[in-house]
Amino acid sequence: MNYNQMKALTFSEFGSADVLKYINIPLPEVHDGEVMVEMKAIGLNYADIYRRKGNYHLKGTPPYVAGYEGAGIISLSKSEKYNIGDRIAFADVPYSNAEYVVVPESHIIPIPDDIKLELPASVLLQGLTAQYLAEDSHAVKEKELVLIHAASGGVGQLLTQICKMKGTTVIGLTRSDAKKEIILRNKADHAINIKSDWKSQVMQITNNKGVDVVYDSVGSTLIESFDVTKECGQVVFYGMSGGDPKAVDPRMLMDSSKTLTGGDLWSYLNSELERQKRAAKLFRWILDGYIQVTPATKFPLSAGKDAHEYLESGKSSGKVLLIP
Repeated sequence: MNYNQMKALTFSEFGSADVLKYINIPLPEVHDGEVMVEMKAIGLNYADIYRRKGNYHLKGTPPYVAGYEGAGIISLSKSEKYNIGDRIAFADVPYSNAEYVVVPESHIIPIPDDIKLELPASVLLQGLTAQYLAEDSHAVKEKELVLIHAASGGVGQLLTQICKMKGTTVIGLTRSDAKKEIILRNKADHAINIKSDWKSQVMQITNNKGVDVVYDSVGSTLIESFDVTKECGQVVFYGMSGGDPKAVDPRMLMDSSKTLTGGDLWSYLNSELERQKRAAKLFRWILDGYIQVTPATKFPLSAGKDAHEYLESGKSSGKVLLIP
């Protein structure tokens, strides 16, 4: 047994899930102010699929190791704040698709005793994204009308629940009639199939006034999102699952007093304090019952190819976890 090696899910070329290889790679070095974490659960996200395909930012050199989210137990510490045996999680540390990950102490999110070890890997990235969308990009207020694209997806489900917690009316969009039930189960007031005449339905629900805010993670729908936003309303653009958006006419923004805001989680996870403060609030919402987390689908890390294909298939309604 080579104690300087570990198993990792890697790829050395871009393409389909077939490029993924579960191989031995060198164990990473731990420097002052860092810890080594024995991974117990790793969150798989669409961003990892984009990295595998070569169209998203990627750190390192081949063989590449994707992943930024996970939870585990400290096995080696060169930190004065954290000790061997501590349960910790992270949402923005690269190379997480491996048995061991080196985590800077500034990126550590301690796991409270009343939170199960796997839960942070299921909820941190998507939950912290939903949190900044609802509290920073547009601070949703009671009685506002909120439209959420891809509301049956991971971020969409959590964003729906947070907006409902804040007293809004939520309209959720999906591409599948079957997934409308998921949207309603997350307490949305309305669920609409985007393949129908969804804009007319939104305007009918809002008495032709439009919504206060649209959360658009599809991209290609951005102009249509403005069509159903009321005067002085806002569109928050934070993803491109459906392709690049068309250019927005600034004159339209001026004439209608509408606002376009971009959003990216990394802009908000900008310090140790922010990471821990935001995660603590998210955990509290879960413990208090405001947010219900859909049970995760688990795959062994060695079956990463199957996990990628499952996530891409659109069959999942909850998080996909990789278990080393």
